[in-house]
Amino acid sequence: MSDVRVIIQRDSEREERVVTTGTTAADLFAGERSIVAVRVGGELKDLAYEPKDGESVEGVEISSEDGLNILRHSTAHVMAQAVQELFPEAKLGIGPPIKDGFYYDFDVEEPFTPEDLKRIEKKMQEIQKRGQRFSRRVTTDEAAREELSGEPYKLELIGLKGNAAQAADGAAAEVGAGELTIYDNLDAKTGDLCWKDLCRGPHLPTTRNIPAFKLMRSAAAYWRGSEKNPQLQRIYGTAWPSKDELKQYLDFLVEAEKRDHRKLGAELDLFSFPDELGPGLAVFHPKGGVIRKEMENYSRRRHEDAGYEFVNTPHISKEGLFETSGHLPHYAEGMFPPIQFDEQNYRLKAMNCPMHNLIFKSRGRSYRELPLRLFEFGTVYRYEKSGVVHGLTRSRGFTQDDAHIYCTKEQMPQELDTLLTFVLDLLRDYGLTEFELELSTRDDSDKFIGSDEDWAEATEALRQAAEKQNLPLVPDPGGAAYYGPKISVQARDAIGRSWQMSTLQVDFNQPKRFGLEYTAADGSRQQPVMLHRALFGSIERFFGVLLEHYAGAFPAWLAPVQALGIPIGDAHVEYLQDFAAEAKSKGLRVEVDASSDRMQKKIRNAQKQKVPFMVIVGDDDMNAGTVSFRYRDGSQENGIPRDEAIAKIADVVERRVQV
Repeated sequence: MSDVRVIIQRDSEREERVVTTGTTAADLFAGERSIVAVRVGGELKDLAYEPKDGESVEGVEISSEDGLNILRHSTAHVMAQAVQELFPEAKLGIGPPIKDGFYYDFDVEEPFTPEDLKRIEKKMQEIQKRGQRFSRRVTTDEAAREELSGEPYKLELIGLKGNAAQAADGAAAEVGAGELTIYDNLDAKTGDLCWKDLCRGPHLPTTRNIPAFKLMRSAAAYWRGSEKNPQLQRIYGTAWPSKDELKQYLDFLVEAEKRDHRKLGAELDLFSFPDELGPGLAVFHPKGGVIRKEMENYSRRRHEDAGYEFVNTPHISKEGLFETSGHLPHYAEGMFPPIQFDEQNYRLKAMNCPMHNLIFKSRGRSYRELPLRLFEFGTVYRYEKSGVVHGLTRSRGFTQDDAHIYCTKEQMPQELDTLLTFVLDLLRDYGLTEFELELSTRDDSDKFIGSDEDWAEATEALRQAAEKQNLPLVPDPGGAAYYGPKISVQARDAIGRSWQMSTLQVDFNQPKRFGLEYTAADGSRQQPVMLHRALFGSIERFFGVLLEHYAGAFPAWLAPVQALGIPIGDAHVEYLQDFAAEAKSKGLRVEVDASSDRMQKKIRNAQKQKVPFMVIVGDDDMNAGTVSFRYRDGSQENGIPRDEAIAKIADVVERRVQV
């Protein structure tokens, strides 16, 4: 046996070690139980991999992003084995890791029931305890087809080998341009084959390396995401590096369920999705309308102060407008089909920017007008598949708070600085405080239009603006819009979830396509730079995010009812009605519960409706000309003079703080 030189990489430290041929990565990291795989030359490898002379080997921790994916992918294999042991007729689809978990698709005669999931999970626990070894082997297309002849979906995947770009993400995890591999689950004692699957890997060393998992639910899913393909049954699960982390995640899901904006929207009577309208189309009820109006009004005031000019555009346009902008060639699948009349095709508006370009182009423009900041609450329509529509956060009709800024190249850096600061400050005013920025750039795809020089200049301008905010900046290669790079503001909510909020995009291409020009100081005709900016993304989506962020308990300035008068008895109703009238004259939203319910029930109802101020009055308050406050947390403040009470509510509303 000969010696090989291996470099072991740990963070910034490098350790050179000489080992004998046949030494595995597992040997190199013996005793380090948190290492579940290695990275060699940028590629992930199983711990069974034998490093070659001169190779640099980096351990992959189970708690890292790659480590979690390996854990979850391995758990998906265990789940698929359990399913086929319990349901031998089940045919295998794909089983990739996803955010916070995994899934696997199966072709079975009947949908899985909750009882089935319990049986499958119990069988998985048995397999996990057996300590089966995940073993990789290279095979040929022909041999794989023979081995997997009873698995029609796997045979289809073998046909995708070398062209994984045609596959869904999960399918790409099983086949690729390189070697075709199968993973065997081998008995820990005898080495006998227990189960096998077509897979690129890598995987954990054994099933005992799966510390904690749970099956979550089942659902129908089309094979490879196409409605033209057979409908399979998908089982979702989650897996974590420890039982404590699994418990934390399950507790998080319980809290997230409580905050689901669709549930809260119904409970608080804010909005609904009538079947008569169709999927993804919401109607806002009076209370939801109040919140939305306040959101929009505050945004309008801030935009006016920042020098924006308000415009309005129609909901429909001749199709040619979107040909000019480039949206039809690049975004047709996201638009509703054409409507034909007057022997022409029309389209529902899916974006506002082409119409804002027409406003700019409607007359001659001078450099003295720039930067020109156009702003619109513009309702648009996107053809989202029914399977991805999700309440207000993924809908088919929504209103964008859309701005387009036209400026000179010289003005662009300062304008981007101002824009990003304005966006972040306004989001903070609505109660979001934790942010990171994502810089989306082009890749080698042919979907991107424009010159390399324009893209480089636009990308660098965005990068510099982002870096000035002193926030984490995450690269997103290939995530740019077809016409230009963008910065996305990612905001964390009260329970730590990340939401994409505002986007800023630099666009040299649409001004060129529309022939937009302004007269420069030297009399020449110049093309403006176009900056796209959606602050909320959409009013509806932002509404849903805030509803979940606050768990329905909006700060008083956004609450549909800011204070609710609760009389102890009928004799106190008129006094509270006078108080409410006075408060309303100050612009506050105050109501009185004059129903026949007992006081304690009125308080419970107010708590369920998450009213910021409960104004309680009995004989003592009425005789003294005071009121008592009861807050959401159950605390109380008694004997407040009426004028002071109104002033206190008004102050909390004005300062936009939570009580």
